[in-house]
Amino acid sequence: MTLDEEHGVNKTRILVVCLGNICRSPMAEGIFLDRVRRRGWSDRVAIDSAGTAAYHAGEPPDPRTLAELGRHGIALDCRARQVQDDDFERFDWILAMDSSNFDRLRQRCPAERRDRVAMMLEPVGGGDVADPYYGGLDGFARNFQQLDRAVDAWLDRIQASATP
Repeated sequence: MTLDEEHGVNKTRILVVCLGNICRSPMAEGIFLDRVRRRGWSDRVAIDSAGTAAYHAGEPPDPRTLAELGRHGIALDCRARQVQDDDFERFDWILAMDSSNFDRLRQRCPAERRDRVAMMLEPVGGGDVADPYYGGLDGFARNFQQLDRAVDAWLDRIQASATP
């Protein structure tokens, strides 16, 4: 856990990462924010998203991501950004959507912090969250299902590690 300077409390900080930060990682961010709010953990867990590339920096999430989140009653207001070097210090967990982004993150991450980088789907059996960008709406629906399960599993893991 890291110290939240604004509020003076310890928070677990999670960064979810895909390639461009407009499809998968903002979807995961929205689901995480929704689940954290539902669990009453907004003071305990902070969520952000980023991309390994800056292709879409400053842009809102893909409209299909926002539509899929909206179908599940989740609103999200964020802008794409690229992973920064200080993210490896600021975040307790950096969760990659696929093996390509995982490898990029691990290569860039200082050796003493590599244990903070993990695959998003690791707690639900592993694998990649496929990039839906060039496909249809079904890819976004499939991503939501995968991420929904994984988010709950990550939050359960965080809860278990915080319980004495």
